[in-house]
Amino acid sequence: MIFVVDDDKVMAKCIARAIPSDVRIFGNAIDAMEALSEELPEMIFLDIMLSGPDGFTFLNEMISYPDTMKIPIVIISSLDFSGQDLSEYGVVGILDKSKMVPEDIERYAEKYARH
Repeated sequence: MIFVVDDDKVMAKCIARAIPSDVRIFGNAIDAMEALSEELPEMIFLDIMLSGPDGFTFLNEMISYPDTMKIPIVIISSLDFSGQDLSEYGVVGILDKSKMVPEDIERYAEKYARH
């Protein structure tokens, strides 16, 4: 199972279509955090500029618990993160929303999720 956390419904559905395994979509960080108490995903695709608690709040919450801190996270954002090391938050990759293609999403899903 892979989680997609993005408040843009169209973008979330596009990301989900590119993932070759089961996906749960969340429109905000709160719903995604609540779902983590029920099920731990193999990885998470995370938008940073969420309405409500943003992606950074979500990342800080993720590293607060031993069972969630090991989940690989790919940030999907139009913000520039070049030169920033976010690995302490479990971030294994950053995709630029304006430049990414479905193959980029699929590549991360294949690398970090079991099929």
